[in-house]
Amino acid sequence: MSKPRSLVLPPRTRARSLVTARGDFAVLDTEPLGEPRGTVLLLPGYTGSKEDFLAVLEPLSEAGYRAVAVDGRGQYESAGPRGRAAYRRRALALDAVAQAAALGDGPVHLVGHSFGGLVARGAASLAPAAFRTLTLLSSGPGRVARPQRIRIRVLRVALALLPKERVWRAMCWLDSRGEEPDTDDTPELAGFLRRRWMRTRTPQLACAGRLLLDRRDGAPELAALRTPLHVVYGSDEMVWPVQDLATAAARTGAHHTVVAGAGHSPNVSHPRELTDRLTGFWERQAAPAGVRTAP
Repeated sequence: MSKPRSLVLPPRTRARSLVTARGDFAVLDTEPLGEPRGTVLLLPGYTGSKEDFLAVLEPLSEAGYRAVAVDGRGQYESAGPRGRAAYRRRALALDAVAQAAALGDGPVHLVGHSFGGLVARGAASLAPAAFRTLTLLSSGPGRVARPQRIRIRVLRVALALLPKERVWRAMCWLDSRGEEPDTDDTPELAGFLRRRWMRTRTPQLACAGRLLLDRRDGAPELAALRTPLHVVYGSDEMVWPVQDLATAAARTGAHHTVVAGAGHSPNVSHPRELTDRLTGFWERQAAPAGVRTAP
């Protein structure tokens, strides 16, 4: 999961409810600074939330973009039903299409981080006219790496057998035994992480985990899209094999970005550099034919 380094809302940002044709969703909505250049819809990953994008909201705003980060159905502060059928990828993708429509800004740039990338590519397939571009951030069309597959399987079994509080304590203990244990969480951040875990619906966690374990090759789906595609990830990515991501970018003809020194969450660790790469891609897509823009 992504772990924000600060929970302070950036300038021009408000937490609100986005009312859509498919229900209400909790969002962080950041207005652009100066002349508007577009709107960005940001979908978080597995066990994550809209707060995973806090660090990129201000630089996106400064670049002239309205940035809207959303809690998906059943994630943290967005309501979600108990039935697992509500968390199939098509249902989540339709939610993203409805969110884009509710923003009222015409086609938007869609960015999906990790699991959010699976949802995002489903949304772009269902309603390509709703999105100006699609960015898969630390998210691949292939299988996640073996250590992550094992972790997800264990988590799904634990959720089926144990109370969520016990699962949370076990996860924290396992993380503390890693090679680089997290020892600097402030009480505020630790409280937020636990609260986010406890408020995310168990069916959402179980179903999202199942989707992440899907063995199907999603590259043909991406290659068939007419929406301009950007594949971006950190050089130290560990959830998807880096070579598989590079191969997927080549197979789909996507614009390909590697953020040096970043891990699975460039949105947290390298927000300014990531923003530069995202806006550079968007500007190239908006430029008239024959006009070159900065890389």
